[in-house]
Amino acid sequence: LAHTMSSPTSPCEEVIKNLSLEAIQLCDRDGNKSQDSGIAEMEELPVPHNIKISNITCDSFKISWDMDSKSKDRITHYFIDLNKKENKNSNKFKHKDVPTKLVAKAVPLPMTVRGHWFLSPRTEYTVAVQTASKQVDGDYVVSEWSEIIEFCTADYSKVHLTQLLEKAEVIAGRMLKLSVFYRNQHKEYFDYIREHHGNAMQPSVKDNSGSHGSPISGKLEGIFFSCNTEFNTGKPPQDSPYGRYRYEIAAEKLFNPNTNLYFGDFYCMYTAYHYVILVIAPVGSPGDEFCKQRLPQLNIKDNKFLTCDEEDGVMVYHHAQDVILEVIYTDPVDLSLGTVAEITGHQLMSLSTANAKKDPSCKTCNISVGR
Repeated sequence: LAHTMSSPTSPCEEVIKNLSLEAIQLCDRDGNKSQDSGIAEMEELPVPHNIKISNITCDSFKISWDMDSKSKDRITHYFIDLNKKENKNSNKFKHKDVPTKLVAKAVPLPMTVRGHWFLSPRTEYTVAVQTASKQVDGDYVVSEWSEIIEFCTADYSKVHLTQLLEKAEVIAGRMLKLSVFYRNQHKEYFDYIREHHGNAMQPSVKDNSGSHGSPISGKLEGIFFSCNTEFNTGKPPQDSPYGRYRYEIAAEKLFNPNTNLYFGDFYCMYTAYHYVILVIAPVGSPGDEFCKQRLPQLNIKDNKFLTCDEEDGVMVYHHAQDVILEVIYTDPVDLSLGTVAEITGHQLMSLSTANAKKDPSCKTCNISVGR
């Protein structure tokens, strides 16, 4: 397909080594048949219809379709037009995301389409297909395009999260002691809990901060706690972005041998420091069942982020020094199990991670399957 490449340094050259199914990226994303050089139209080739997408992962899917049997034996290739679904609010003038038209040899259906260079997790795509016949001169005769169908890629699997976990372990740093988990909020929040929820903080659905492919975003219900300590005092920092009132609870009340610990995410927000999300779930609870199927489980006594071990009959707790831990506890927590007091420090709004977007270019906390 050299004639469709504008120059030897075309982006096509860059991706060829990554392709599966001998797919080739055509550079002209918006081109139609009349503009695609060397592509002629011939009615006989069957048009794909009844397209089915299956086996969807965060960076692959299977595609199959029906087509008339006439001229079927002339088909040598499939053209697949794969596009991110247009977001009505997206800036039309910014550089369009790759993907796009792929050329694949005509293999038996269903055919697997995969490649981290064009598929991102948890993203809506449109896809259309045409059949093609390669001529002796290298040009293609093509069918009409099929109908356009839509599908959405999946979340990160445990395999992908394990890759993220391994990256996070590299920078976790040495372990420091901790004694409490804490949660900062405004005074109104705690007043509301006392009046309307019988004194118990309730789990709520996690927002969309962190990795785009995270299986817990928008799905897992829990209560966010922090556990990082100041290096010099061993106590929680006096500053917080989340409100001037702090609930503190002894670590063993939330984290003990009757709870399971899971790795949830690793991300940064265009900053030098990184966040690790951990999930603590009472054994057998709904949160535990949710995590068991989706997240890598950590050994509570031996991991690089947050440990709980017994020394001389006393539970001892440690947390990683070089990452900011965000801990999600999946059950309600009664305020009477801890204390609420006003902090003396500042409200540092810049540290808030609410719906924060992960930096997709960071080499430290991204894996190779989309963002």
